[in-house]
Amino acid sequence: MDLLATLPDDIEKGGEGLAATSMFQQKALEVRAQKINWQSYLQSQMISEEDFSFISRYDAADVPAREKIVQENPLQSAKTFYSLIGHISKDQTIQYLLTLVDDFLQENKKRVDIFREYARKRKESVWAQFLNLLNRPDPFIQNMTARVIAKLACWSAEPMKGQDLQHFLLWLKDQLKMPKNNYVQSVARCLQMMLRSEEYRKSFASVGGIETIVSVLSGKVNFQVQYQLTFCLWVISFSPDLAQRLNKYGVIPILADILSDAQKEKVSRIILEVFRNLIEKPEEPEIKKENCISMFQCKVMKQLELLEQRKFEDEDIQGNIEYLMEKMDASVQDLSSYDEYVTEVKSGRLEWSPVHRSEKFWRENAHKLNDKNYELLKILLALLETNRDPLVLCVACFDLGEYVRHYSRGKHVLEQLGGKTLVMTLLSHSDPNVRYEALLAVQKLMVHNWEYLGKQIEKPSANQASSGD
Repeated sequence: MDLLATLPDDIEKGGEGLAATSMFQQKALEVRAQKINWQSYLQSQMISEEDFSFISRYDAADVPAREKIVQENPLQSAKTFYSLIGHISKDQTIQYLLTLVDDFLQENKKRVDIFREYARKRKESVWAQFLNLLNRPDPFIQNMTARVIAKLACWSAEPMKGQDLQHFLLWLKDQLKMPKNNYVQSVARCLQMMLRSEEYRKSFASVGGIETIVSVLSGKVNFQVQYQLTFCLWVISFSPDLAQRLNKYGVIPILADILSDAQKEKVSRIILEVFRNLIEKPEEPEIKKENCISMFQCKVMKQLELLEQRKFEDEDIQGNIEYLMEKMDASVQDLSSYDEYVTEVKSGRLEWSPVHRSEKFWRENAHKLNDKNYELLKILLALLETNRDPLVLCVACFDLGEYVRHYSRGKHVLEQLGGKTLVMTLLSHSDPNVRYEALLAVQKLMVHNWEYLGKQIEKPSANQASSGD
């Protein structure tokens, strides 16, 4: 955790890694340049004399003068900001006020306590008004509000909790998933702040946040978003219980793909940091080994050899390359064919690796698919249900057929798990190879004379389809 403590306190001062030029920041500059006529709000009695006095002085002052104005009566600043945000409806003015609040906190992070103290004295929620603004249709208002909430949540001695926290994290998660979100970098920066807290990491994981990050990274996103979301996975991986589960979400295959295409040093660097944590942080040796093997199978070793030939200014990169190569080497030295098979199935990236076609492998290992409450069988069935890759579907059908062929109670187990139905639905798949493997598997589920089975079914020719073996 010490490493997290050394990171910059906020997202604006973290160099190229934590700050980003984005549409959001450009819009914020435009908003700051506006002039609001506070006098007109006073004349129309939309704001009080007291609030007008504070905001007109504060808005016109430079940073040192602002500090003096706040010190005169700290709670007045919170009172005025809450009051104006609550009484003014015009988008343009709310945008300006929120930018003012964001700068107010940015100039001195201890000012978060002023909002806390004001809310405590009035027995009100410090969050309610801000959380309501997340529902406004204007995306700049939503995202500037999110920045303010993130700063209040991260810089205050008292953490955000319960429904307020869940509401905010769900909002961030949904914004990440939103197609063509122009402010996705701002959302990611809020998460970079929030996820440095152990408590917030666990809450984010509990609302499906990790799956969402992995899902976004598996799509087409620019290098800045790749960096920011991988940074989020990196801080998440500092929690041993979360590091233990991370690869269940397919983190290693996705990051291995990004690493193979990464043009920017900072993207490669942060991916290597995640990989290192996935070996160092889990407490169970079996998980550490599985993660190493998964990296090896996802061709990470090959990528590291290529990276090793480049000259990096960052010494950490070189250290991580050496560490990962050493650990992967050690893990594959005593790698059994079953270890390899387990890792391949768990990665969800099935291919015709030698074990699938090996009679000896299935004779010795078919019964092991029952281990841990049929864990591997359930993964194979889930792949049949959700995966769209014909190659994965072919191999999964083949494996289920071999399991039934070599394990005496296999037919009964698969029926209980709903496997027979899933395989049968693939008999009408558009790909001829998938239909062939599904038919072969269904036959194995229904007949006993295995020897002549394959000869009775005509396999699609190579020119019919290319997704088979």
